[in-house]
Amino acid sequence: MSVPENISLLPLPRYAPELNPVENVWEFLRQNLLSHRAWDSYDAIVDACCHAWSTLMNTPEQIASITRRSWAQVKV
Repeated sequence: MSVPENISLLPLPRYAPELNPVENVWEFLRQNLLSHRAWDSYDAIVDACCHAWSTLMNTPEQIASITRRSWAQVKV
C-alpha cells in the first residue's frame, strides 16, 4: 500500500476506546442486549450474540449514533 506524501499514519495506542468507535459498539451490545443473563449452554450464548448483532445491524441509525464523534465532524 502506498501512502500519499501529504498523509501521516499514526498508530493507535494499545487501549484507546475514545479513538476506536467499535469499542462503543461492544459496550452498547454488552449493556443493552447481552447484560444480566445466564445461558445454559455454549449454543445459547452464540444464539444470544447472533441475535444481539442482528438486532444492531437492523438499526443503522443506532450504529451511527454509537460510533459518531463530535470532534470528527466536518464543519461547514
